[in-house]
Amino acid sequence: METSNGSFRTDFILLGFSDQPQLESIISVVVFIFYIVTLVGNTTIILVSYLDTQLHTPMYFFLSNLSFLDLCYTTSIIPQMLANIWGPKKSITYGGCVLQFFFALDLGATECLLLAVMAYDRYAAVCQPLHYTAIMHPELCQKLVLTSWFGGLGSALILCSLTMKLPRYGHREVDNFFCEMPALIKMACVYSKVIEIVVFTLGVIFLLVPLSLILISYGVIIRAVMTIKLAARWKKILNTCGSNLTVVTLFYGTLIYMYMKPQNSTSREQGKFFTLFYTVITPSLNPLIYTLRNKDVKSAVKRILQIKKNIQQSHE
Repeated sequence: METSNGSFRTDFILLGFSDQPQLESIISVVVFIFYIVTLVGNTTIILVSYLDTQLHTPMYFFLSNLSFLDLCYTTSIIPQMLANIWGPKKSITYGGCVLQFFFALDLGATECLLLAVMAYDRYAAVCQPLHYTAIMHPELCQKLVLTSWFGGLGSALILCSLTMKLPRYGHREVDNFFCEMPALIKMACVYSKVIEIVVFTLGVIFLLVPLSLILISYGVIIRAVMTIKLAARWKKILNTCGSNLTVVTLFYGTLIYMYMKPQNSTSREQGKFFTLFYTVITPSLNPLIYTLRNKDVKSAVKRILQIKKNIQQSHE
């Protein structure tokens, strides 16, 4: 059935890497492995943070939200991607495409804000240790997380409504492995200056501003840490900051490249590979970088397993 804007509400074709069948098979296996790591790592963080009372702190409250975000974000994209690669069809319904597009935007924008909140939390913990509990009190933590979630929701509603109204006149092929805004805009038959302005404005708010705040926070942290006399202590903190900044750079850098450059300047294949970084790779790295190497989490896991063991022995 044809809509008023000349677009057909039929199935879309997700091209993915179909023009490179051999590469597509390799990518699908790698993506599947990363997805399993994402599921296991982030689920572990959520469960351990909830079950162990010693982890009921602002840092792990934010990390639990980040893990939940990454679980939802990857699940909105990867299962459909793998089904299209391994199955006989590469199609997605119009409704499915809209939902995938909306949730990917919503969750991605929320993560951009939440990472900045987490950087501020680390700044307060390292640079203001005596006032940390007063600064990061529970009410403020909840407000910061809600602001991140509602901010992502608002941006997704704006961009999704503007993009899906563009006339496509029967164009059905989405040149990506999921329904993402740059690929959907390229399907349109007209150039929209309004969308370009809105995307750039939201890009500044959700990408450039959070990234700047993160870099400033870590810059202040590194400067403060360098004054610590215990070499082992500051080397450990610097290693952690370096790992965090690596993931942040991958996440924001690839997003900025995809969303803030003129759409015509991004090559097809290059854009798809950049998309893999923020949809597949960084969500799997977040648990490894932020939490699972942490001694507090390892100790919490041991405590939970010991409690479980004691309960089982008591029932025997």
